[in-house]
Amino acid sequence: MSNSDLSERINLSPSACHRRVQRLEAEGYIRDYVALLDARKMGRPSTIFVEITLSGQADDLLDKFEREVALIPDVLECHLMAGTADYILKVVARDTEDFARIHRQYLSRLPGVQGMQSSFALRTVFKTTALPV
Repeated sequence: MSNSDLSERINLSPSACHRRVQRLEAEGYIRDYVALLDARKMGRPSTIFVEITLSGQADDLLDKFEREVALIPDVLECHLMAGTADYILKVVARDTEDFARIHRQYLSRLPGVQGMQSSFALRTVFKTTALPV
């Protein structure tokens, strides 16, 4: 949204609105500006959630796992979990064969992996990046 549109929407002058946005950026509330790509049009229509259990919980193992998983281009998100899985990954792929490649080439080689459970999303009901404010 342009600064002019935002200032009109919140009933603030464009200059005052711009100063407030700059302050939010400087204080780290606004971290990045991004373009959201359509996964289907980009040739990555499959979303797979992968639960990973590690062989241990030592800090050095967790650190090494997190460093290496961050290098996998098909992994969009990685979350350290409480519960049955140690991590949940959100992975995108072209199809099941592509996911098999990702699994063989990357996921199975991650340090400390004891077990993996993969679930393919059948359909995305809704998806947002907006935080409730």
